[in-house]
Amino acid sequence: MDAQRKRLPDGRWHLQHGPIDIVIGASGDASAVQGAHEDAWLRFRSILGELVEELALLQCPVQGNCMLRGPIARRMWNACQPHKSSFITPMAAVAGSVAQELIACYSAGGVARAWVNNGGDIALHLAPSQSVRIGLYADMARLNLDELRGGIRTDGQFEISSLLPVRGVATSGWRGRSFSLGIADSVTVLARTASEADAAATVIANAVNLSDPRIQRRPACEIKDNADLGSLPVTIGVPPLEPALVQQALRAGLRCAQALRAAGLIWSAALICQNQIASTDTSAMGALENHHSNQQAGSVFA
Repeated sequence: MDAQRKRLPDGRWHLQHGPIDIVIGASGDASAVQGAHEDAWLRFRSILGELVEELALLQCPVQGNCMLRGPIARRMWNACQPHKSSFITPMAAVAGSVAQELIACYSAGGVARAWVNNGGDIALHLAPSQSVRIGLYADMARLNLDELRGGIRTDGQFEISSLLPVRGVATSGWRGRSFSLGIADSVTVLARTASEADAAATVIANAVNLSDPRIQRRPACEIKDNADLGSLPVTIGVPPLEPALVQQALRAGLRCAQALRAAGLIWSAALICQNQIASTDTSAMGALENHHSNQQAGSVFA
């Protein structure tokens, strides 16, 4: 199926091609915004084919020198390379890297702010003095038609201004679209770029973990034939755990997040597991302390 796009009632654009599903919003000079949208659409139409051409290499663990050719593929590899001490493939950064490729179309003058949301992994463009407010929706089971009609209630919000060195937001966890080795319901990361946030969120979510026979795991290849994780056991079910065990898993993930922050690889992170939250920076994500659920978080704009 060819790439498709649809203008949404509020002026955003929905772009879809195979597994890539993106929503883009922008504000500023009308002519500049429209031109940026057309540039993004033109670039979007070729992305899936480029990634498929190098899929075999993209599913290999990051090691040695980068052999990838395409700009998005190389961005994926570079985002994951700092984490190569653990098992990671460039696919850990695919959604964020695609979003980052498209946000470049909005950097021309006249666009005040823009966001490319690729399934919850988000790239931002913010002109000077601009900001965006991001909310986390934690309880997907709560979402129904009544709430959609009345307005979605977020479980926490935080603001990213142009003064911060943050242009990427990503969320990972065992309840999400991709596989996870850990038990985090969600790990949300703010970083310089969407690709870096995507890779780091994957790594931190994997680290929110513990050994317990009640946690259900299966080899990734048994769930999805072409999974880049091969026979590694991925989490498919987590029962309610004792609070002390949840804290143990969160502490492990927080140590990982703090190490990445100390290395300059992330700006901040919020880790959520079974109604408990840990954060590297209470000032940046303090609103998330109001989190009250244990479902996968998604990102929305207000």
